[in-house]
Amino acid sequence: MTTGIIRVLTSDDPGQVDRHGRLLADRLGLRTVSRCVPGQPRGIHDDASERRAGPKIVELARALERDGADTLIISCAADPALAATRAAVSVPVIGAGTAAAGVALGLGTRIGVIGIRDEVPPPLAAVLGRHYAGHRRPEGVHSTVDPAAAHGPAPGLAAAGELVAAGADTLVLACTGLTTLGIAPRLERELGVPAVDAVLAAGLLALRPR
Repeated sequence: MTTGIIRVLTSDDPGQVDRHGRLLADRLGLRTVSRCVPGQPRGIHDDASERRAGPKIVELARALERDGADTLIISCAADPALAATRAAVSVPVIGAGTAAAGVALGLGTRIGVIGIRDEVPPPLAAVLGRHYAGHRRPEGVHSTVDPAAAHGPAPGLAAAGELVAAGADTLVLACTGLTTLGIAPRLERELGVPAVDAVLAAGLLALRPR
């Protein structure tokens, strides 16, 4: 049984493409195969980049299913093309954003969201509903590559601290670039609240009995 990981960040580096798959293999024991969409070196960071990515995500999903993947994860907290991808394949498709929101609701009642846009991804907000407690974009972060680049963890820590100070009792990392940064354990240590990593949350759903 294999979980296919669809990366929305283009890279020619196999290690970069497989980073989230390795995390799920190491932490959860999942067997994974990862592929990335072409032509999006900054990932998905606005409506236009999300629209461009949609058909590519569907195409990758079909290819992964043909190659034997029995579960697919769209490794982006905006859940781009989730409905279209589910309609295009016959295997379960998990969106990292809604997966993270669902896990967060099992941990708290006032959920703060950290992301790379100025607003919370709509699919994630729809799941959180009345438990949504606010959103912050770390200063200087505008794309999925920014958190792990020169900005480092400090802007994310500051944004998370503002959410907790405003009453959030659980945090959702609504950018899989924050997975690459590995910031969730530090947030939990320093702020004393659960921090839900979207990639790991999707992996938990992929562990279901098959």
